[in-house]
Amino acid sequence: MQLLHRWLGNGVDFQEGLEIQQHMVQAILKNEVKDLLLSLEHNPVYTIGRTRDQSSLGTEANILPHPTVEINRGGQATYHGPGQLVGYPILDLKPLGRDLHAYIRAIEEALIRSCAEYGVTASTRDGLTGVWVENRKLASIGVGVRKWISMHGFAINLNKESLTGFLSITPCGLDGVTMTSLESECGSAISVQEFANYCAEHLSATLAELIL
Repeated sequence: MQLLHRWLGNGVDFQEGLEIQQHMVQAILKNEVKDLLLSLEHNPVYTIGRTRDQSSLGTEANILPHPTVEINRGGQATYHGPGQLVGYPILDLKPLGRDLHAYIRAIEEALIRSCAEYGVTASTRDGLTGVWVENRKLASIGVGVRKWISMHGFAINLNKESLTGFLSITPCGLDGVTMTSLESECGSAISVQEFANYCAEHLSATLAELIL
């Protein structure tokens, strides 16, 4: 499976990214475009899935340092901002057997393989979604589906500047979790666009393995 890869750039407002996703979902439903991965860096924003329990935003959610958006994905609060790659795979899940669990595992594996390009050994943890380095969380995943077309996706902290926004929330609702970045783990600054290219390559491969 070969995903088209579109780099949307830095400083993308969350609402703009959401509108692009929605447009691409409709385009795939109409067979106007093929499966693709949208990659970008967002302006600082907090997002949370549609859930009654919003405690992960903290007791003073109304005074968080950045805007908060409620969206149609699973999961608790997370942060997006500079130094972090956000990936939105927009693809038809029917050839993958409509298996959301397998789809999420494919995203995790693609991120793990991409980290290996920088000499960092990342992994998953039993019972938890996302990618970790030992007990430190590196990447979060939250997907949405519309007529079996995927939207939303993953966020991986690449440079240290991506970590400050997490200090005001309980990331993904996990008390006591330590967030990390790829730069923190490998000791060198990371090109977000370069990592995005690796990720597109590895995600194409892990999705192809599901079809086989």
